[in-house]
Amino acid sequence: MDSADVISDLSRVLYQGPEIQRQIARLAAQIDDDYAGLSEQDLILVGVLNGAVMVMADLSRSLKTHCQMEWMAISSYGSGTTSSGVLRILKDLSVDIAGRHVLVVEDIIDTGLTLSYLIDNLRSRGPASVEVMTAFRKPEASKCPVDVKYVGFDIPADFVVGYGLDYAGRYRNLTDLGVLDPKVYTR
Repeated sequence: MDSADVISDLSRVLYQGPEIQRQIARLAAQIDDDYAGLSEQDLILVGVLNGAVMVMADLSRSLKTHCQMEWMAISSYGSGTTSSGVLRILKDLSVDIAGRHVLVVEDIIDTGLTLSYLIDNLRSRGPASVEVMTAFRKPEASKCPVDVKYVGFDIPADFVVGYGLDYAGRYRNLTDLGVLDPKVYTR
């Protein structure tokens, strides 16, 4: 699905699919350079569910470096839609990361609070290194500075959907990234 299929739900399109794909390929080339010379078992990509599925798939297919893919799911919400302030790991890694190079793959970084928790958690497990790659980052929304080595696009602090990002379970399969029109979520 592209933005033309849901154009009435978007106030504007920030990036179209082909532009996102080119940027992911550029980041993959940089990652390949940075991790050149590692053995096949050294690099592990850790995707953060659910949003990072698209990014992880495209990034991993663009890499020339051998890597293993793992997934984590973290929740910062209680029973409602307001953050409880308590973070929980809903799905943990299925492998030991001690001595390995970990690259956390994110769809978007906004406040940085959840990512900061995740990085601290992963570092406590004794990896050789922990770096972060994100497709999108909202610098204006940051509440907790996080060192992000690979950034696809810096975007405004608007509510965005597409390329893995959703609203109420919709729009994840949108190949573009767009700003969701407030009329959609204020109905």
